[in-house]
Amino acid sequence: MMRAFQIDRAGHCRLTALPEPRVAAGEVLIRLRTVGFCGSDLNSYRGLNPLVRYPRVPGHEIAGTVERVGDDVPAGAPGPGTDVTVLPYTACGRCAACRRGRSNACQHNETLGVQRDGALTELLAVPWETVVVADGLSPRALALVEPLSVGVHAVDRGRVVASDTVVVIGCGAVGLGAIAGAHARGARVIAVDIDDDKLVLARRAGAGHGVHCEPAALAACIMDLTDGEGADVVVEAVGIPGTFVAAVEAAAFTGRVVYIGYAKAPVTYDTTAFVKKELDILGARNATLADFHAVMVMLRLGEFPVDAAVTRTVSLEEAGVALDDWHRDARRVTRIHVGIS
Repeated sequence: MMRAFQIDRAGHCRLTALPEPRVAAGEVLIRLRTVGFCGSDLNSYRGLNPLVRYPRVPGHEIAGTVERVGDDVPAGAPGPGTDVTVLPYTACGRCAACRRGRSNACQHNETLGVQRDGALTELLAVPWETVVVADGLSPRALALVEPLSVGVHAVDRGRVVASDTVVVIGCGAVGLGAIAGAHARGARVIAVDIDDDKLVLARRAGAGHGVHCEPAALAACIMDLTDGEGADVVVEAVGIPGTFVAAVEAAAFTGRVVYIGYAKAPVTYDTTAFVKKELDILGARNATLADFHAVMVMLRLGEFPVDAAVTRTVSLEEAGVALDDWHRDARRVTRIHVGIS
């Protein structure tokens, strides 16, 4: 048996014991070192994640070490003792998204810790193809790769170039990934949040401006900073109706709006702006292996404030208290890491 952290139902979680996983052909067994709590884990705890069935072991932001490999794993795959992270999504290979080469948006995707049990446990068996070698990154940096990659993927979806002004709404870990990704492309980046500490962190990640602003006033703030034109690209990384609407209002004519967050309630728009501005309204889901590698390069170069981005580190036994604390005061948390071994 092994220790595992489990959400039994909304508002209820506990440390439990589960059987150690069997390693099937084509799989590797990973001993978990550090796992990050994602916003989806928080929403699962709150009962606001429509994709989750209980009980569920959360966790898909992974730093671990290969323990052993199963049969039929090729000789070139990461072997025992190799530090790795994991691409935590599945791809059916048959749906429209997979046929188009966009398996990150697979119609039948099952993300670790969401549609299937995740990594907040001691051991995890995964297909060898999903394992990504750490290449010198610390466990703390490695456990940030997935959320930062989701933000970087949104930047790619927005086709950001150096001449763009990019507004990123929400400076959690995913938003910071979008900020760092847009900055890496040479864009002017404006970060928006309602927590001043997160705005300070956003500047360290590459934002040239930090705007403390409620959604209702956001468009006016952005117009002031862009000579009345609006942003070329707006990335929404919060997931509430007010910021969904504000993203459209803050976008320039022929701009691009990229939504990462799921709105927690129906969103009502005046759709005149969609047509009048001829906007590109885009979704961004998960991340690709290329996004993972781009983030890992950035982290190895020291171009992201890794230590400052982790608000708190706790043990597996303390994970439930930390998750409940995050629920009670979400504004103060960028990332919580759980140290396992």
